[in-house]
Amino acid sequence: MALCFIFIDGIGVGERNPLNPLSNGDIKSFSHFTASNGFDTLCDERVEENILFKKIDANLGVDGLPQSGTGQTTLFTGENAPKVIGKHFGPYPHSGIKPLLREKSLFHKVMDLGKKPHFINAYPDIFFKRSKKRDRWSCTTLMTKSAGLRLNRIKDVINGNAITAEITQSVWRSRLNLDVPEIVPEEASERALRSLKKHDLVLYEYYLTDKAGHEQNRDMADQILTVLDQFIWGIMQGLSPDDTLVITSDHGNLEDLSVKTHTRNPVPLFVMGQANDFQSVHSIQDVTPAILDVMKG
Repeated sequence: MALCFIFIDGIGVGERNPLNPLSNGDIKSFSHFTASNGFDTLCDERVEENILFKKIDANLGVDGLPQSGTGQTTLFTGENAPKVIGKHFGPYPHSGIKPLLREKSLFHKVMDLGKKPHFINAYPDIFFKRSKKRDRWSCTTLMTKSAGLRLNRIKDVINGNAITAEITQSVWRSRLNLDVPEIVPEEASERALRSLKKHDLVLYEYYLTDKAGHEQNRDMADQILTVLDQFIWGIMQGLSPDDTLVITSDHGNLEDLSVKTHTRNPVPLFVMGQANDFQSVHSIQDVTPAILDVMKG
């Protein structure tokens, strides 16, 4: 039994209107969970034994717009990070909450159970040079390093053991001039499914949704959502009956292209597999504890 955790940056549950690209029946994966056209405020929550869709809080009792640094730290530790420092903060983790990622992350807790976590994202060499120079790491890379796990590089992409930020490897070819083949989203799905056979927890992070929201770019949103949907759908189709898929976000953004900022909307929680353990999840703070319940069997 393994769990695949797909973290999608900046997708909230917004109103059903033309400015919400997430309210779209062409997105098969989200529509499967909601039994509707994508997801929005009009979709009923769905809580069944093997499938779940809930709208969960990302504000965490703190005023202001949720941000990635505190939201992701909360999501990946089960601790209320904005409460710790008294504000929402991002995009990188605040110094006051870095200890949570260094010592109390989901990866640490999974390893304490004797289980094997894997962060399947890959990073080009330029990322490591810039991050080391500035000593500035994202929430996911900081918790991975702090758990003693290595971050994937280009050789892992070439060997088919890691996935790039945009899934298809196209940006690595066109903008970074790296010698990697462009792949279809379903091939990335297969990589995730293979990793589930070797690890107990596989995490994938997708941030282009947040980028499209900030740019208020509908064409970009539709394009990246198509790729993301094909990737998720491929995992859903190949997921073992004993495995679990969890998808959620850190804050809203893309669901309202009328603004370039984040929103205070709830975020979606999708679960396929051991959904019973997620019935009591009400905020992003509850996600890590629920994942650990699945890990404990």
